[in-house]
Amino acid sequence: MTELSDQTNEDQELFEHYRFNVDPGQSPLRIDKYLMHHIENASRSRLQTAANSGNILVNGEPVKPSYKVRPGDVISIVMAEPVRSKEMLAEDIPIEILYEDDDIIVVNKYAGMVVHPAHGNFSGTLVNALLWHFQQNGGETKKIKPGPYLVHRIDKNTSGVMLIAKNEIAQAKISEQFFDHSIDRKYNALVWGDFDEDEGTIEGHVGRSLKNRKMMAVFPNGEYGKSAVTHYKVAERFGYVTLVECQLETGRTHQIRAHMKYIGHPLFNDETYGGSRILKGTTFTKYKQFVKNCFSICPRQALHARTLGFIHPTTNEKMLFEAPFPDDMRQLLEKWTNYAVHKVLD
Repeated sequence: MTELSDQTNEDQELFEHYRFNVDPGQSPLRIDKYLMHHIENASRSRLQTAANSGNILVNGEPVKPSYKVRPGDVISIVMAEPVRSKEMLAEDIPIEILYEDDDIIVVNKYAGMVVHPAHGNFSGTLVNALLWHFQQNGGETKKIKPGPYLVHRIDKNTSGVMLIAKNEIAQAKISEQFFDHSIDRKYNALVWGDFDEDEGTIEGHVGRSLKNRKMMAVFPNGEYGKSAVTHYKVAERFGYVTLVECQLETGRTHQIRAHMKYIGHPLFNDETYGGSRILKGTTFTKYKQFVKNCFSICPRQALHARTLGFIHPTTNEKMLFEAPFPDDMRQLLEKWTNYAVHKVLD
């Protein structure tokens, strides 16, 4: 039986596109051959690439193409984008393109933009903008299907570098790099508090909070969620807040936000994770007004996807892209720099 679903597979950070319940009388059969008989127009090579990219799960765990299905197995095919339950609309929305060729496009996503259409956000998203861009730049004449293929996501209120595939082959090859943790991703975050050390590593399973389904939580004993590893370095100290560079080894939903809260350093102005109130500093009225002004300058979590490195899916060239701080974070850091140097409010 085949099912299409728009529900997220929360632990894998992916959306389920197909689900099959293997019949009790099924004899052992390679999963790529099994799926060829159950998905219309699915070639064996595409299925093998999907499996090698970690997009085919059996009972919730990724398997290789050689896996032999067994009676009672639950097979899922998951992707970074939701199932398109309705036609995507191309919209003329400005986007900053850092690089583009026939296989990939790299953009600098601005804070406030949702990546893909979903319930409550069927327009105004990055996907809508990319559809317009592809159509205006001859995507159909180049035989490029006018629809972006997502390989990862960035939170609505996080800015920075994002990579999108332009065809299924590129999507599968890039997804494999994410699955193998060979993608080089660095973020900058302004967090509350100072650090005793200059660098460190945060380890702890990340999963949907058992108390609030809108946020993620860290489960240090691994009893829930999926393994998550964040390496961080102090980039600049401002006293009551610190700019850190975070390198992701895994890519769980809200990973940096949840991990930083877990070690007692919530992101500055991160309302969901408790960073939108004064957590460190003095009791002086001028200081409180200073922080309030900072919240106004950067009315979101102070998190920016600074760099993204990967191997090009066709040329095998190593590529690295960097996006400078957007105006809100740049102005925020300038204010804290001025405060740290002059201590004008104390």
